[in-house]
Amino acid sequence: MHIMFNEHAIVVLNSDHPADSLLAGDVGTVVRAYSEGRAYEVEFVQGNGSTVALLTLPADEVRGLAAGELLHTRRL
Repeated sequence: MHIMFNEHAIVVLNSDHPADSLLAGDVGTVVRAYSEGRAYEVEFVQGNGSTVALLTLPADEVRGLAAGELLHTRRL
């Protein structure tokens, strides 16, 4: 069973998506939930707000932020 994320929830990518310039640990925002939380449309943005990728991902590809995790930046 997966945690159901609401729209605008902050989520963490669980695996690399090199074709989209994304790495496991990158942070995105849920813009839509599908099939009672079985999949999510997640937007990943640069620091200036421009979209890097908008992906529809199965629920096991994202997780919530955990206590004690610190966000950081990286160059694309």
